[in-house]
Amino acid sequence: NGVAPIAEIMIPLVSSEKELSILKSAIETVAQNVEAETDNHVNYTIGTMIELPRAALRAGEIATHAEFFSFGTNDLTQTTYGLSRDDAGKFLPDYVAQGIVERDPFVTLDQDAVGELIEIAAKRGRNTRADIKLGICGEHGGDPASIEFCHNAGLDYVSCSPYRVPIARLSAAQAAIRAKIAKT
Repeated sequence: NGVAPIAEIMIPLVSSEKELSILKSAIETVAQNVEAETDNHVNYTIGTMIELPRAALRAGEIATHAEFFSFGTNDLTQTTYGLSRDDAGKFLPDYVAQGIVERDPFVTLDQDAVGELIEIAAKRGRNTRADIKLGICGEHGGDPASIEFCHNAGLDYVSCSPYRVPIARLSAAQAAIRAKIAKT
């Protein structure tokens, strides 16, 4: 008997409402065909990764077709900065040392730019669909400062590499406790 799973179908690199609408329609057609052939209904939700600045800025429109957003913070950082994570590793330590950036934005979320895009997308997404589920995936999901930001921005979850799960859980609990203390 167990539990009834709900599959989450996540479409990457979406940049517009129309693009997601077309892809969602194709998924629904396939799901209907499979259900008709197998006489088996599968519960699922459809969402998108927000990895492009354009998607973050158009999130209100995109949310009309998405039940969740997962902010792909590695790619969103790359596309916001306009550089490859691999190439950045060659000069980012110098940028940190010279104070050009406070921290490596591929390790700790850049709250001033990438964070602002996440906050804009979260607000616009929730204005369209109040119950939209929001979270991040990527290495930032295991970084304590990034987790604190996500909590304060009202995101619902973080996802990270398995070896980062213990620190992510601890950091999420600490962020929740700090927020609760701040309210009292």
